[in-house]
Amino acid sequence: DNAAVEGAHASELAIEEATKSLRSAQTRMNRTSGRLARKGYRETEDPTGGRLKFDEVDEAVKDADVIYTDIWVSMGEDESLYKPRVEMLSPYKVTQDMMKKTGKDTTLFMHCLPSFHDFETEVAKAKKESGIDIREVEDEVFRSKNSVVFDEAENRMHTIKAVMVATIGKDD
Repeated sequence: DNAAVEGAHASELAIEEATKSLRSAQTRMNRTSGRLARKGYRETEDPTGGRLKFDEVDEAVKDADVIYTDIWVSMGEDESLYKPRVEMLSPYKVTQDMMKKTGKDTTLFMHCLPSFHDFETEVAKAKKESGIDIREVEDEVFRSKNSVVFDEAENRMHTIKAVMVATIGKDD
């Protein structure tokens, strides 16, 4: 479905922007990064020398310090995108098995929120009843000791407050 693929490309561009920020941080911390993407995702250069592009989960997550994902269909996107996106992205759902494949028990899980990680929301319940599992991460991973999603969200709040102070907090 063309709309699903085009929407996926838009989502990938947003993820690419997040990846640039993560790569910048990884350079400062002397880390390497990998990116797990569906086949056909375009290659990009990594000036830090990190591992960038993989189609296979096992290869991409091996030795990962962090696994980061995002929601598969954003709020306001067309309802018809759920089925093709889930079919396209389900192999990349963050699971306990994926976390184990890192080979490390210290690998962190990050997500920019909101997340579909259980079936407690109306949308997730309705999609499950129609045979579509829209969860991009298992609840066991989302709620695990390795999950830092709420710390990540809190840091974003402080960053926003700092930008507000810097831009509108000045007296002329």
